[in-house]
Amino acid sequence: MTKTTFLLDPTAESAPEKRERPARPKELTGLTVGLLDISKARGDVFLDELETQLAEKGLKVRRYQKPTFARTAPVEVQQDISTQCDLVIEALAD
Repeated sequence: MTKTTFLLDPTAESAPEKRERPARPKELTGLTVGLLDISKARGDVFLDELETQLAEKGLKVRRYQKPTFARTAPVEVQQDISTQCDLVIEALAD
């Protein structure tokens, strides 16, 4: 039996677009990792530690922050991430 996974888009699209999940890189060597702080309490603490660990492995890290967790990231932030990073990690806290 094959298990099907459905990913829901939280952006309130009335007719969600079907998107393929991007392939994960086989290794991280030479890649730039974007860390997106969604501006929830203590998310920065998690990202600080994650940045330290990634840098210790020799990865280039770029930091980004949303002005508020209640809204999507501004278009400028999304564009910066998509043009400057190979992958992104979004930090949640609660």
